[in-house]
Amino acid sequence: MNQNEGMLEPHLDKLGASNKTVFGHPAALFVLFFTEMWERFSYYGMRALLTVFLISEISKGGWGWSNAEAMGLYGWYTSLVYATPLIGGMIADKLTGFRKAILIGAFLMTLGHASMALEGFDANFFYVGLGLMILGNGMFKPNISSMVGQLYPDTSSKKDAGYTIFYMGINAGAFLGSLLCGYLGEKIGWHYGFGLAGVFMFFGMLQFYFGQKIFGVIGNKPLTTEEKSKQVVDKDEEVIPPNVVKDRLFVVSVLMIASIFFFLAFEQAGGSLSIFAKDYTQRVLEGNAATSFKWIDALLTLFPIVVVTIVLLALAKKIFRQYPLTIIFTVLSFASIAALGFWKIEREFTSLETEVTVSWFQILNAFFIVMFASAFSKLWEKYWNPSGPIKFAMGLFLVGFSFIVVAYGASGIPQGAAAGAVRVSMLWLVLAYFFQTMGELCLSPVGLSYVSKLSPKKLLGLIFGFWFLASAISNKIAGVMGGMIDEISAKYSLSTFFLVIAIMPIAVALILVLMNPMLKKKMHGIN
Repeated sequence: MNQNEGMLEPHLDKLGASNKTVFGHPAALFVLFFTEMWERFSYYGMRALLTVFLISEISKGGWGWSNAEAMGLYGWYTSLVYATPLIGGMIADKLTGFRKAILIGAFLMTLGHASMALEGFDANFFYVGLGLMILGNGMFKPNISSMVGQLYPDTSSKKDAGYTIFYMGINAGAFLGSLLCGYLGEKIGWHYGFGLAGVFMFFGMLQFYFGQKIFGVIGNKPLTTEEKSKQVVDKDEEVIPPNVVKDRLFVVSVLMIASIFFFLAFEQAGGSLSIFAKDYTQRVLEGNAATSFKWIDALLTLFPIVVVTIVLLALAKKIFRQYPLTIIFTVLSFASIAALGFWKIEREFTSLETEVTVSWFQILNAFFIVMFASAFSKLWEKYWNPSGPIKFAMGLFLVGFSFIVVAYGASGIPQGAAAGAVRVSMLWLVLAYFFQTMGELCLSPVGLSYVSKLSPKKLLGLIFGFWFLASAISNKIAGVMGGMIDEISAKYSLSTFFLVIAIMPIAVALILVLMNPMLKKKMHGIN
């Protein structure tokens, strides 16, 4: 620990960044934490609503699309969201630098949400909004991840822990976005849910803008050829031989391919699992079950609010004097979120009927991450730190197992059962999301860290772009597979559909275990 801290401060000083630390990590990490939290609030808040909105009856304000049609649009949207970071990374590397790219992306996404909130006036606003969000995400997502990696020396074991903390911010935003936007959309009106997501994207943009100096030269502008040459001489690491670069990029490529099989299963959350929740899960609760759910829902709502408040207060204590506007905008936005959370709790306790929203289940993934991310961070940092391929294999196996759980829960639903004809306990979805989350913590933040550690610095934004391109492929496949739920359920069973999804990531997990010795060798000392 002391050695890592000793490496961290000189590294930050060299970059002109603030050397103040929060929980042993750079204070700048937590500025990025909150910026990403608001961006993920907007993205997951909208995603929680997208499929449900499209398949809901026109009489309830939806568009009345079929499951296959909705999954088709969902697949295209989520795949393009992950494809555009390739272009955004290149623009940042060559033209704007990371910071300007993040601000441009945040502004475009704010406009996108505003446009979607107007879908009731004209359907074209909905499509324009989706387009703006795709473009904005492309500028935002790869570049903020790149900035996180640059806060740490590559040889520091704190980097994996830093990405895990950053990932906790991602999922705090995902939790609150899915919870509040989903609730407003399903209970009050779809446009309220879409609009709320944009409000906090705007707040995220402001708090990042006013806190830029905390990063020093990180992400300020793209480096010139002379600066890149100087950076090679001045950086802490030795000049890396071409064969080592080649080997490490091979490992990155293998991990990218493996991630496709993880996310084609994981991204069913916004697709086939949402359909399963809407049509085949018992969501209307009565008596003791209703009362228990209200208390559980209230505690789930309060937990991330309390956790993020602790983080915010710790950050404010360290940087308020130097960056008051960053803290003020963050406090104002989070206070608004807390107020909405308390309003939701009060409304549910006074309601005569308890119906769990379809989007509610999507908060479970984010809740489990907020709850367990720090434990995984400590596990990798202090107790057990297996190689990247082994962590990936663990993640793939767990996400596959989650669908075995759903398949077992759906085994009582007969072949070709109509929507709503048979409903099973919501506990099966709760368990599935738990195992998915454990898998995600083994793979996703670790993947971001390994891209940062194994990639050449001058190509970091581009490589992150390719990483998200792999996610784009997986999201498109996820949409296609999810659109087959009705066809496979009619021909075989709903349980069979989920077992098909389970098999693929588990098979890839076994392959990675076999390849581990060779991949470790090709990483050349990076673990």
